[in-house]
Amino acid sequence: MSDDFRSRVEEVLEREIRPGIRMDGGEIDLVEAKDGIVQVRLSGACGGCPMSTLTLVHFVEERLRAAIPEIEEVQSV
Repeated sequence: MSDDFRSRVEEVLEREIRPGIRMDGGEIDLVEAKDGIVQVRLSGACGGCPMSTLTLVHFVEERLRAAIPEIEEVQSV
């Protein structure tokens, strides 16, 4: 399940999340995805932005969970 889970997360990141992050001058990288936990790293303009926590919760996590319901948590590392 882990490889399939990771590939599904990467697909959603690429299709639905990265375009929006990149429009604001940022980037998001998948660090780990297993056992319902997704770890990502925000960089570029998003890495030091004071709004990055809101971006993570209200944009990244919401979209990932909508597409992949078994996600329990999205963490920034």
